[in-house]
Amino acid sequence: MSVEPSRVREVLARHVDSGKIPGVVALISTGDETYVETLGTMRHDGGLPMRRDTIFRMASTSKPVSVAAAMVLLDECRLRLDDTVEQWLPELADRQVLRQIDSPLDDTVPAKRPITVRDVLTSTFGLGMDMTVIGTPIMGAVFEQGITPNLPVPMPEQDEWMRRLGTLPLMYQPGERWQYQISSDLLGVLVSRVSGQSFEAFLRERIFEPLGMKDTGFWVPGDQIAATTRPSASSAGTAEPVRRPTPTRATSWSESCSPRSARPRRTRSSSCTTSGPRCISQSTEAQRRTTRRA
Repeated sequence: MSVEPSRVREVLARHVDSGKIPGVVALISTGDETYVETLGTMRHDGGLPMRRDTIFRMASTSKPVSVAAAMVLLDECRLRLDDTVEQWLPELADRQVLRQIDSPLDDTVPAKRPITVRDVLTSTFGLGMDMTVIGTPIMGAVFEQGITPNLPVPMPEQDEWMRRLGTLPLMYQPGERWQYQISSDLLGVLVSRVSGQSFEAFLRERIFEPLGMKDTGFWVPGDQIAATTRPSASSAGTAEPVRRPTPTRATSWSESCSPRSARPRRTRSSSCTTSGPRCISQSTEAQRRTTRRA
């Protein structure tokens, strides 16, 4: 399949011209062909035009980055898929599971087995965001404990976050059901504790720097603020970088654009190509694909 530049530009231009987005940078790669298109401006109220090296907030596309970090540790046999996580995350030992999803928090049964690395990687460790059960005791507790972003309240640091997580029962048995978000946060803690580094340092040293992703990270330096998109007028106040405690969880990749602890502010990675250096072996990548299909 070949890229049709005129067709790509036509489709992207419709979105920009509608006013829903101020501008866009798109990269399409197929085979040996790579096509880049830039349209519009960096703000709804105008300003600098979009460029190939414009810096964007990363949002949920950070989840594959967190998984890649764990796969580096799998590649080095510092983690194995069927390892139980309690040796690094003792807060999750001896889990209790809700008898029913709407049960009181003390109406539980013992977990049938421990949580494994595979469960965390596949978002099936037993707890997550489920908007279909808002109003149940467990979802109320998740919000009350600050397990998920609740702006403007900052997220707790990783040890406190784990302590709070450990006070909650699981919603489902480990491996039983896919659930959104919290596994990605937990993965950041797991990488940090296994490696003995902050999550930010591990990503920088083992993923971003080897792949030449020099503009990907948790903060935008002051001299690059002008190259950072501001997706709406309400986010104009986020222009100045805020120095907060060192990020250690995948929560640092959350989707909100408001400033708070552990928020990524620079996230382009155009220097990373499939022909460049590998951070993960082909055998580990094959194992990931098999796990995903399962």
